[in-house]
This record gives sequence, C-alpha cells and structure tokens, in this order.
Amino acid sequence: MRHPNIVEFQVTGDYGLFSDPIMRVGGEKSSYQVPTYEALKGILSSVYWKPTLIWYIDAVRVMNQIQTEVKGIRPIHYQDGKNDLSYYTYLKNCRYQIRAHFEWNENRPELAQDRSENKHHNIAKRMIEKGGRRDIFLGARECQGYVEPCVFGEEPSAYDKLPELSFGLMYHGITYADEAYSTETQGKMTARFWYPVMKQGVITFPRPEDCPLTKPLRKMEMKPFGIDMENFSGLREFGEVE
Repeated sequence: MRHPNIVEFQVTGDYGLFSDPIMRVGGEKSSYQVPTYEALKGILSSVYWKPTLIWYIDAVRVMNQIQTEVKGIRPIHYQDGKNDLSYYTYLKNCRYQIRAHFEWNENRPELAQDRSENKHHNIAKRMIEKGGRRDIFLGARECQGYVEPCVFGEEPSAYDKLPELSFGLMYHGITYADEAYSTETQGKMTARFWYPVMKQGVITFPRPEDCPLTKPLRKMEMKPFGIDMENFSGLREFGEVE
C-alpha cells in the first residue's frame, strides 16, 4: 500500500553495526547482514521527528554487496574505567535506499491540533535534502552516516538478480508505551521479532503490529511530553528539570 506522505532517501556510510539490544550489553558485537527496522526508523527520526506522528519504514533496498570487517576495539570498563579488548564485526561500504511514511500517533490526542499532513511531509522532505536535523548513525555511534534524497528503485543494486535470500529470525524493533498499538502493548516496552526475506535486493517490512513474535520486556509509562507546557522538552521524568 502506498501512502500520500511517502519519503524516499538514501543513507550511506563506511561502516554499519546493526544488532539487537542484547548484543549491545558488552563484549563482542556482531552486525546483522542488513539494517533492522528500528535502526532505519532511528535514522529517519534523526532527520525529522515530532511526537505528533509515527514513522513507518515500508522497505529498504540493499545497494552494495554485503561485506563485513572485524575490528579490534578497546572499550572502556564501566566499573573501573580501564580498557578491554573486544572484536566487533561491522558491515562495510554501506548504501541503502529507504521508503517510509508517517501516520498520526493516536496515543497523543493532546497534539491533534498539530496534525497537518502537508506541513510535516514538506518539512521532512526538506530535512532529507539538508542531510537531517541531527547526526546520522548506521546502528552505532561510531558508524557515521549520510542522508540524501533518492528515487526508490532507481540505479542498479548488487542483488537485482538474486530471487530470494532469507535471514532467519531477526530483531524488528521495540514498541514503547508512547507508540502502543494494542491493549497488550499499552504501558509496556515490547520487543518485536520477524523473519526477513530479501527479494531482488528489497526487504519489505511488516508493520509493528504484524510482527509474528513479540516479547514484553517491562512496564513503561508514556512520557509527559506535550501535556504540560512547562515540561515541553519531556525532561522532567529524567530529573533534568524541577
């Protein structure tokens, strides 16, 4: 299904590290072969984000051949500040085309007056042209990325002639209380998983509510963002403001 507020863009970077949160605790880190839904959503949120809307990633097109590179990293111990030696497996020479759209966040009725589709769509397209409002990362802070407009499907991909490639069980993303889509996900943090299949270089993502596997992680309250104008930044819950 195509939506009227679709955005299409390309993200590139020398390296990428796309993994599930369990792999981010510490020690060795290894990237999936392709970007996760959550990572791509994070990239688009860095380009343009408003609590009024929710970005949905429709599809990603893998442009360059999938390659990995192992690096010896010396991360800092949180306990004593000393260094350790770990091996991180990165994707290298990353280039992806992404198609996405936004829908209104029905969990935020207090922001209904901000639901101007034409306004948000045009701002998002301008931000893509400018490379985003914030820094872009391909899954990890050390993997700098760059965004630019594109036409999804144009230019040849390294996998145009590959009929199908399956990647097994993969982390899809996390549903936060602010973006709950059912009674089961309200007031919770829920992890989602699915079985991606790439066809001619294109991976079509299911909507969060259509993921075959979900796992509630913990209880979570919605941020008080936008409800109290004195807390418009949403920082009160983190103790940043009195």
